[in-house]
Amino acid sequence: MAIIITDECINCGACEPECPNNAIYEAAVDWKYSDGTSLTGTIVNVDGVTFDADAVQDPVNDEVYYIVPDKCTECKGFHEEPQCAAVCPVDCCVPDDNHVESEERLLSKKAFMHLE
Repeated sequence: MAIIITDECINCGACEPECPNNAIYEAAVDWKYSDGTSLTGTIVNVDGVTFDADAVQDPVNDEVYYIVPDKCTECKGFHEEPQCAAVCPVDCCVPDDNHVESEERLLSKKAFMHLE
C-alpha cells in the first residue's frame, strides 16, 4: 500500500528528504519517474506499462506535499517503517486505501526503480 499525504499537511517539508525513492514532491511541483531512481529513457514498469522515465509528469496535488503512488514502496527494503510517517509532525502521512499493495509487490517496485 502506498502512503498518502492528507490535507492536514502543514507543508513543512520534513518528509521529502527522507524518501529513498524520491516519491515525495512539494505541492504543484512537476515530477519524473527518473527523479531519485536508476530509471532513465523508455522503460516497462512492473505492470507492463511502457513510459518515458524522463518525461515530466503533472503534480498530484497543488495544495500540499504529495507522494507519487507508483514510486512509493513504504520504504520496504530500506527501512522498517515509512520514513515520511516517522518524521511527520502532524501525522498526515497515512496508508493510501486506493493503492493497496503486498509487501512482495512493494519490494519488486523498489528493485525495479533501483535496477537491482
